[in-house]
Amino acid sequence: MSHGGAIDTTDARILLALTEEPRATAVALTERLGLSRNTVQARWGRLERDGTLGPFTRRVDAAALGYPLTAFVTMRVDQLRLTEVGAALGDIPEVVEVYGLSGDIDLLARVVAADADDLYRIAGQLHAVPGVERSSTSLAMNQLVPHRLTPLLERAAEGTGRRRG
Repeated sequence: MSHGGAIDTTDARILLALTEEPRATAVALTERLGLSRNTVQARWGRLERDGTLGPFTRRVDAAALGYPLTAFVTMRVDQLRLTEVGAALGDIPEVVEVYGLSGDIDLLARVVAADADDLYRIAGQLHAVPGVERSSTSLAMNQLVPHRLTPLLERAAEGTGRRRG
């Protein structure tokens, strides 16, 4: 699941600054962080290339696009067709994320839908994927903790790294 390598405190400071001010320019970051422009630009570029800094679309709210419902679908699949199933799920626009899992469930997909009828249609598409043996859909009722990495970035920027044990 990880894309990039380990980040150091300078990378973490750049990412934290971008979290706080996503539209900051490299020049603004150099002034704010006390780093050279070449350092900021080189590291920013590497963080994007290696996948540490994800795409802008991660910040777009699906509800604003007309998809206010979020559902999580767990699936059991034919293990010999796992790659094929993943590719087919990627072809369904409303499937916004898919994770491979360990344990009794093989895949977890986050799906967005316009309404209950739309979710029913999407569920039908998921079941029609060759290799999907069984699925279970749970509607997200409320997001209690939104996606966040700021506390981890703050820790990394301080140089304290991961907490163990």
